[in-house]
Amino acid sequence: MSIVPEIPTKRLLLRDVRPKDLSSYRKNFVNYSIIRHLSNVVPWPYPKDGIEEFYYKILLPNQCKTRWSWGIIEKTNPEELIGLIEIWKPSNPDNRGFWLAEKHWGKGYMSEAADAVTDFAFNTLNWEKLILTNALGNERSRRIKEKAGAIRIRIEKAKFVDPDYSESEIWELTKDAWTKIRSEQAAGGDGAR
Repeated sequence: MSIVPEIPTKRLLLRDVRPKDLSSYRKNFVNYSIIRHLSNVVPWPYPKDGIEEFYYKILLPNQCKTRWSWGIIEKTNPEELIGLIEIWKPSNPDNRGFWLAEKHWGKGYMSEAADAVTDFAFNTLNWEKLILTNALGNERSRRIKEKAGAIRIRIEKAKFVDPDYSESEIWELTKDAWTKIRSEQAAGGDGAR
């Protein structure tokens, strides 16, 4: 089994998901406030064995082949997985997905993790672009894309766990746009990301 490289950020450690993480994964993920924003391919109510099934049947077999998945860990609490961020190819329709425990929303953690994984996609895997999506109305997810320099290219019909969401915003982030954003951040001394 291939393991994704660990990526430290200012406050987080992105690393492979391990069997010992599955209980904190379940505790932090199985929450309608999180799952409602996801595509309706994710079941709700979430099955009791859903975390294990995802881990053993999807994440592990594809790790570092067509999918790169990192658990999000706070450096100050290294025993608890508080989220997940993934990139994959080919796009379906997007190349990235993530979730974060509700108790950690509003701290900038997902922007921090997304920036690190975007660097990996462009600088290590040499991808030329990322296609990103979010439910129209999921403002937190939208802001992460806007801060990264992604351009919204269209809105299309989509189905989500929450039936109140009926459209998806489709974004494109190119390697060139990302390089420009990172250069501006370096020039401005923005070390928080």
